[in-house]
Amino acid sequence: MKKYAIFDLDDTLLDFTRGEVAGITTLLKKYGAPDIQRGFDTYARLNHDIWQRIEQGAPRQALLNERFTLTFAALGIAVDGVALEAEYNDHLNHNFYTLPGARALLAQLKTAGVHLLVGTNGTKHTQLSRLAGSGIGAYFDDVYISQDIGFNKPDPRFFAPIFDQHPDLTADNTIMVGDRLQSDILGANNVALPSIWFNPRHTANPGTLQPSFEAADLTTVARLILE
Repeated sequence: MKKYAIFDLDDTLLDFTRGEVAGITTLLKKYGAPDIQRGFDTYARLNHDIWQRIEQGAPRQALLNERFTLTFAALGIAVDGVALEAEYNDHLNHNFYTLPGARALLAQLKTAGVHLLVGTNGTKHTQLSRLAGSGIGAYFDDVYISQDIGFNKPDPRFFAPIFDQHPDLTADNTIMVGDRLQSDILGANNVALPSIWFNPRHTANPGTLQPSFEAADLTTVARLILE
């Protein structure tokens, strides 16, 4: 059994995608997008590229402030990207959806004596609000958020305060759980921690990043941590 489990939040425990779709759809309708599906697809493509750049060390907030400007510009609409970013974050702050089985998983691990840590890329206010509103925040001993730390996963410096505050944390007694190969799994690899790639959609692994384990459901995640 592992002593520590470090959990990503979005699309690992919290249903980020459900809240994202609702928030983006609301903004596209409000600001006059002529084709909602095209608008969402445009946003998704641009946002994916932006987060890849952020994870590679590019300035976070400046890029996030551009994503709605670029999305609506591609649709022929001029908007205040900074204002829409703030509006979107307000939607996210109230996205309290959890993935099926998330609470049961955390309760099972907590009862077994596993120390649960959050390790997430995100905006501090948004992530803390969602942890509280979803009701899962109480299961965690500590919460580590990239905006607070100053570095995003997969940067090894993201993990520095986790190691500093838990000096007995080692590769033998700890595991990282997350849904993103480029941030969660690569981040764990960069600091020599084992990892579980949570992959409920059975996405093909494109190549070089190898998790220690792969799990298609949270029941398997629990077994891997407790075995």
